[in-house]
Amino acid sequence: MELFISPLLGGALIGLATLIYLLCLGRVTGVSGILSNALFKSDRLAPALFIIGLIVGGASYGSLVEQTVAFPETRSPILLIISGLLVGYGTRLGGGCTSGHGVCGISRLSGRSIIATVTFMATAILTVFISSFI
Repeated sequence: MELFISPLLGGALIGLATLIYLLCLGRVTGVSGILSNALFKSDRLAPALFIIGLIVGGASYGSLVEQTVAFPETRSPILLIISGLLVGYGTRLGGGCTSGHGVCGISRLSGRSIIATVTFMATAILTVFISSFI
């Protein structure tokens, strides 16, 4: 039963954070859009606090909970930069990121978000499949 508590709690917290963000600011919680607002818009406080909360929350959780996930060996910095740029391009091309489409868009029954999320997941599955042979 413990196996199901952490994902359920995490999902509930993501839903609660999304609801609070929507009620307080009237905006959906798409991390790429929030990051863009924190970097390039004049009203940066709320988006910046959200990004800081993501970093602090993730770091806190990682330091408090026993790590059961094996992390891959160190990757090439060039590969990481190229990967990050491709993710940014894909986010722009898709009109949002996995959090915006997957969490907020699907819950609003957005057809565009459903298609985007299916595309994200299919691509991720294919990438893991191909990577297992490399």
